[in-house]
Amino acid sequence: MMGAAVGSVAHHFFPASTAGPGAYALVGMGTAFAGIVRTPLTSVIMIFEVTRDYTIIVPLMISNLIAYFISYKLQKAPIYEALAQQDGVHLPGAGDRTPHATVENIMRTNMSTLDVDTTVSASLADLNGDSLNAWPVVDRQGLRGMIRRDQLEQPPADAEQTVAQMLAALPHHDPRAGDFPHVHPDHGLHLALERIGSSGVSVIPVVSRANVRKLLGVVVLEDLLRAYGVPQASGNTDSSEQEAS
Repeated sequence: MMGAAVGSVAHHFFPASTAGPGAYALVGMGTAFAGIVRTPLTSVIMIFEVTRDYTIIVPLMISNLIAYFISYKLQKAPIYEALAQQDGVHLPGAGDRTPHATVENIMRTNMSTLDVDTTVSASLADLNGDSLNAWPVVDRQGLRGMIRRDQLEQPPADAEQTVAQMLAALPHHDPRAGDFPHVHPDHGLHLALERIGSSGVSVIPVVSRANVRKLLGVVVLEDLLRAYGVPQASGNTDSSEQEAS
């Protein structure tokens, strides 16, 4: 509509040197498509298929680039990617394509998990011999979050306090939105290392892109460093991991 309005005004004052309002409307349509879907070339091809007019390509390319730049500045994620994330589907992006090894190569799938309905004391007894310092908390729907050993070892106000009650008392994000630190199997190791550093925990969950609450495994800082060729200190694994965290 804006393209047709501009075309009508331009053609009224400069009828000999401008095209009709229809051409401007098509350019406006292609510009809106390029700005929303973030596919400038697709927009050019579509409009050319409709018009079969080569003269419309250059102004369309210019307006597409302007629309792409403005829309990217206003919102980083394209509309369809934002809608997918809103539904809990995390699509791979350009930053996920890396020539290095991926999370899938080093993640542990036989990790221990904590059920939300078990008591804190029972969970500590079950994990007494586990070398990790953080574990996934799960319920019937899947992953609820991560909890650290030092959080479990804090004296509870109630002796029968469950893991769910302790997790609810901790500052954490809504797991359904995927805001808790996590990675996907096709992520690069550099991204896993970055998220471990920002979360302050040496263990982060690996989840499915189709369902952020579907736990696939965990990534441990020790395995990440080993994958990068960093020599590990020959000492107590528990103490080294706790110092690293």
